[in-house]
Amino acid sequence: MADDAARTTPPASVTGRVLSILSVFEQSLAPRSLTEISAETGLALSTTHRLVGELEEWGALQRDPNGRYQIGLRLWELGQHAGRQVREIARPLLQDLYSLTQRTVHIAIRENSEALYIDRVYGTRRVPQASRVGGRLPLHATAVGKVLLAFDEPWVCDAILAQPLESRTPHTHVDPVALRKELALVVERGYAIAVEEVREGSASIAVPIFQRTGGIGAALGLVAERGEADSLEWHLPAMRGIARRIEASVGAFPLRSLGIRPTNARP
Repeated sequence: MADDAARTTPPASVTGRVLSILSVFEQSLAPRSLTEISAETGLALSTTHRLVGELEEWGALQRDPNGRYQIGLRLWELGQHAGRQVREIARPLLQDLYSLTQRTVHIAIRENSEALYIDRVYGTRRVPQASRVGGRLPLHATAVGKVLLAFDEPWVCDAILAQPLESRTPHTHVDPVALRKELALVVERGYAIAVEEVREGSASIAVPIFQRTGGIGAALGLVAERGEADSLEWHLPAMRGIARRIEASVGAFPLRSLGIRPTNARP
């Protein structure tokens, strides 16, 4: 009985149970056995077997040669439609920025308390990479995240800094008072820099992409080796130029994803 109480409480609805199964693969794409999926979701093994079987039949999940489950191609194809309009507009401009800088470049929006990377063009230099397209990283520890946080509404910053801040490396900035000062400097300068805060050996710089309707929409970032940290500002003219072109091209398409709202916020 004690073991049952310690398990995750499963959702009551069928939809919630299906989503809990899919969310198992959100943090790690490693294949899972039925037993592992059952343990991570808190669902009974019989329920897990039935729902996973239906998801496999539809194509949301598929089995590897060892009989373990992973994300299926149909779900991956469906996911490609999310943000497609933004990616199709921004991709040529990201490629322009890559051609000008020869560095890895990416674009991210805010999803709840994390930076969600919606597209990326990889450079040829071997730089430790912490993010991937569709991946999320903490706002407070990334250059794009600091930009998104600094230029968003004040209550967003208050909400994020009131939470425990994860320290990804010994260099991650987690002191709320110091972070507020850093974010104020980001607004003053118009860009953010993060050095080895999520992955040692890398440094990044980011600038805001604003909505035509007002407010921050996304952040445009560039990643380089740690040794280039002192020269990242050299790329600012190109980055700002590309950011303005993305703003003009995307128009009123809603880039940002608010995700969390204060209790007294107006709809």
